[in-house]
Formats: sequence, structure tokens, C-alpha cells
Amino acid sequence: MKNMFKMKKTLLTLMLCFLSFGWTWAQYAKSVSILGDSYSTFQGYVQPEANAIWYFDPVNTSSTDVASVRQTWWHQFIKNNSYRLCMNNSYSGSTICNSGYKRDKPEFADYSDRSFVTRMNNLGCPDIIFIFGATNDAWAGSPIGEYKYDGWTKKDLFSFRPAMANMLAFMTNRYPNVEIYFILNSDLQEEINESVKTICKHYQVPCIVLKGIDKANGHPTIKGMNQICQQVQSFISNK
Repeated sequence: MKNMFKMKKTLLTLMLCFLSFGWTWAQYAKSVSILGDSYSTFQGYVQPEANAIWYFDPVNTSSTDVASVRQTWWHQFIKNNSYRLCMNNSYSGSTICNSGYKRDKPEFADYSDRSFVTRMNNLGCPDIIFIFGATNDAWAGSPIGEYKYDGWTKKDLFSFRPAMANMLAFMTNRYPNVEIYFILNSDLQEEINESVKTICKHYQVPCIVLKGIDKANGHPTIKGMNQICQQVQSFISNK
């Protein structure tokens, strides 16, 4: 009888240990935040909810074949690694700097309501951050500006290079002990590519350079989303 009691007590202790381990693992699973543009949007999965999106539910088949959030690059990456989504602050059409599309007007639109340098402070408390931008700066022909690594003025943030530097300087300070990666789209102008690589190197932020991404209407298809996920995973696994 005494032995039976000891056995039950041992089993109960083991069960509690396993439950505790499972709770601890779930509690400390790494979380991911995304600071992005249209490539990282999906209806119902961006914050703030008012952010403009490209990928809708139900799918807009005239624009894309991506019909489920599970097909997005970031959802695949998070699921494959047993991570958690902390926050996806992506905004379709957004630029890193404050200069947006002219839209047949002589001046660049003021995108300070949606730019990366405006949204970079709103990413929660993640373990990993992906910055996926510069595409709209390239497409809008935003002013490239000069390399500048301190003393930024409000005017500076309307040009790409100083805004990019300001963003990485802020984020590496704002999110200490967080893994920060910049994802650079394929098929952008060399001036943008070299600017991103140079500024990332200055702040020691790893730059994941995408290659050969399949697109429709300039945006990743299901195949393209798979390629992005695979290339991001490969980079991180081999760093």
C-alpha cells in the first residue's frame, strides 16, 4: 500500500513536470513582428486595422492568387518555426521615407501618416523583427538623398537614405536584444539596393536580398510567397 502511494506520488510529480515544461515552452516561444508594406498585408491580420492592404479575404482574383493568410510568407515562416505573431504593422503603398507617390501631381505626396519612420515605434515587444520595405520608395521615385547617420532634420526624413538610416538607428536602440532583419525585394533599382545594403551594414542589421520572386501585378503570388519564406529561412538558418 505504501509502495502504491509512492508510485502514484511519483507519477503525479512527473505529470506536473511535463505540464510545467509545456507551459514554459509555450510561454517562451519566440514572437515575430513585421514592419512592412503591401507584400506583408492580409485582411484582418494587420495592426492598426485601418492600415491599407493588398491581400483581401475573399481574394481579389484580378490582383493575386493569394487567397489565405496561411499562404503569406510571414505566416508560413512563423508556423514552420513554431513561433508566435506579435504584431504585423504593414501598410500597402507605404514608403520608408515620408515622400510618397506623386499621382500625376508635381510634388511628392506627404506620406508621414504611413511611412516606416512613423510606424517603427509600434511593433509590440517581439523577439524577431522583419523590416520589409523600400519597394514603394523605388516605385514612387522618392528622393534618394545623401548618406547621413546622425543629426536628422524633419526635411531629411523626406529622402530615402537619411530616413532609412534614421529608422535603423531608432530601431536598434528601441528594440535591444531583438533580432532585426531587413528584407530587400528583388527587381529594384541598383541605387536603392546599394543604399539599403550600405545602411544595413553601418548598423549591423542583416540584409536578406531576395532573388527571382514570382509576382503578379508587382506583388508576390502563392509561388512568390513560398520563395520569400524559403529564402528568409535559408538566410537565418545559415547565418
